[in-house]
Amino acid sequence: MEQEKKKRSKNPIITSMYTADPAPMVDGDTLYLYTTHDEDELKNNFYTMYDWHCFSTKDMVNWTHHGKVFSLDDISWADDRAWAPQAIKRNGKYYLYCPVHKINDGMAIAVGVSDSPTGPFKDIGHPLVDEGDWNDIDPTVFIDDDGQAYLYFGNPELRYVLLNEDMISYNKEVGVVKIPMTPESFGKGGHRTGTTYTEGPWLYKRNGIYYMFYAAFRPNMRQEHLAYSTSKSPTGPWVYGGILMDEKGGTFTNHPGVVDFKGHTFLFYHTGELPGGGPFHRSVCVAEFKFNEDGSIDPVEKCDGVDGIFDE
Repeated sequence: MEQEKKKRSKNPIITSMYTADPAPMVDGDTLYLYTTHDEDELKNNFYTMYDWHCFSTKDMVNWTHHGKVFSLDDISWADDRAWAPQAIKRNGKYYLYCPVHKINDGMAIAVGVSDSPTGPFKDIGHPLVDEGDWNDIDPTVFIDDDGQAYLYFGNPELRYVLLNEDMISYNKEVGVVKIPMTPESFGKGGHRTGTTYTEGPWLYKRNGIYYMFYAAFRPNMRQEHLAYSTSKSPTGPWVYGGILMDEKGGTFTNHPGVVDFKGHTFLFYHTGELPGGGPFHRSVCVAEFKFNEDGSIDPVEKCDGVDGIFDE
């Protein structure tokens, strides 16, 4: 047992295929990881992504691949761009929120529903969020302590909706709320709003502080780093916190997924570290990190893996 305890995972944690946009979800004693899938052969030298996959672990070392759990073939109204998802459990069902390209239109957010965390997921038959533009990507879903669920999303703007109890519709009276994109909230940066915020939001709560993790651009930088902002409310106002992870990683993009699991806090991200890797062939990695007493976070280093978590 002592020898087993010393086992570590090795980054990238998935080596059988190219994966990106990691979205961890804990259910009981298991961590489920939902990812996008970069196809081996590119189409038009761009992100070539048609489906979402699920992996699971009980110890952060040994991973099980549950295969393809949702795909564009399951969404009759979409035809391309199976981009960054996130899943959540409520009332015994699992909901997978996925950005897709709507046929003859822009980006929209689909929802797959399943009785199992490993799918298969079934599309609700229509977009959950569809503003008729290209901003509706990279959804992050969060249920607060009072039961209210939030779905944030967006590039270049950060927006949110208040999800209803059914998790497949939202409060139309409140509608889509646009967060003010200011340097005070997201830092002065090189993206289209003049802030660092770019895409890939991830909403997380700890000790009464709400964290918005996201992919970001510093001025004059051509690759994304990860950054974070904090708030005392799930709807802001947000205050820029700083850099979470630097740009180095061999890809144009990055995507945060933060989760607490068995007393540890993990940051999932992606790089281009696998053979043949690069901007359109990415690979999911993980690092453990800790918060400072005041709730701030020191930059997290990319690493070779994390220690396993084994029961006594």
